[in-house]
Amino acid sequence: MKFEDYHISPLIKKSLDISGFKRPTDIQYKAIPPILNGEDVLAIAQTGTGKTAAFAIPVLHLLHERKTAQSRPDGIKCLVMVPTRELAIQITEVFEAIGKYTKVKTFSVFGGVEQGPQIARLEKGIDILVATPGRMFDLVSQGFIKLNRVEILILDEADHMLALGFIKDIRQLIHHLPQKRQTLFISATINEEIKKLAYSLVERAIRIQISPKDRVSKNVSHAVAFIEMDDKRFFLERIIKEHPESKILIFVRTKVRAERVAKAMERVGLKSITIHGGKEQKDRLEVLKQFKKGEANILIATDVSARGIDIPNVEYVINYDLPDQAENYVHRVGRTGRGIHKGTAISFCSPEEKEILMEVEEFLGRKVRVLDIDKAEYAETLDLTEDVNDNWKSLMREAEQEQESRKPGKKGKKRK
Repeated sequence: MKFEDYHISPLIKKSLDISGFKRPTDIQYKAIPPILNGEDVLAIAQTGTGKTAAFAIPVLHLLHERKTAQSRPDGIKCLVMVPTRELAIQITEVFEAIGKYTKVKTFSVFGGVEQGPQIARLEKGIDILVATPGRMFDLVSQGFIKLNRVEILILDEADHMLALGFIKDIRQLIHHLPQKRQTLFISATINEEIKKLAYSLVERAIRIQISPKDRVSKNVSHAVAFIEMDDKRFFLERIIKEHPESKILIFVRTKVRAERVAKAMERVGLKSITIHGGKEQKDRLEVLKQFKKGEANILIATDVSARGIDIPNVEYVINYDLPDQAENYVHRVGRTGRGIHKGTAISFCSPEEKEILMEVEEFLGRKVRVLDIDKAEYAETLDLTEDVNDNWKSLMREAEQEQESRKPGKKGKKRK
């Protein structure tokens, strides 16, 4: 089935065609019809499978048709709740692209920036609000956001919202919404807590689950290489130099590590940019903009970027450090192999990280393919490096900073 066969507005079909969307993905194929019919939906699908468009397409159609067919009071008609600022921006961009030719107006609010410009835009009137909980409730309490006319509620990345402790915010939100509404739960994973929340807020949600047996998209080829912790930078250098034109996303465990790896790459003449919780919001947005546009091909990130960010044409994901939480592995590698594209994910595993690898494999339900590196190849990689840094005091200082940054966090605890 093609998008042109759906009973959706020709204006939406036009934008889909211009964007190159011809056929729906599995999650879109299964989710769009019930959403168009006004059903409550609980949708679970791997990251990178097109979940955002799965709800954006039908919601834009419904709101455009209602706005065209009748004169309705002004007010927000759809609320999309998300866990992070970056995801709020990403989803807004999808709504704006697909709804470009419709009458539906989308806007996002989130913290970390001045609220004045957001208030000014809200006062002009919008149809779809994409928001993070903190800033949204601030503006609700100040009277700048009114939710009494919301017809559709969407909780995106529901699993992440619960993991971040937003369940109280979600339950508080319900008191501001009309009792009669359509509710959509969108998530990459499902557990008892999510099911309990979903079925407590809706009576008869249609559950849609795609590829539950394999948590990683079939478009992603992933493997692990066993490398000593202190040698990881040399192998990263080699991969980057062997793929000079590729867009590469590198994940590390802490913000200190992100800056340390960037400096190591700088020493060998490789330009990279970093994104983590220690950066100001405007700087994080600028970094994502550079990476998306290809102005920089190497991005070093903490898990702040692992969730829900659709960065086009990422060919390689490198887990320089394995994640503290096994679940985050899925969200990291999901940054490549998105949609119809293929991708490669490689994890560097040091001896002290083997226990984490076991947890990842248990979460995946299968072993990760091992890249065999013989002694000669390993030695060759160390010999090829251009890193001639012998400033041992600097290295010791970096190591001390890394050790200090990890003191408060225990195994399994989320870090940025």
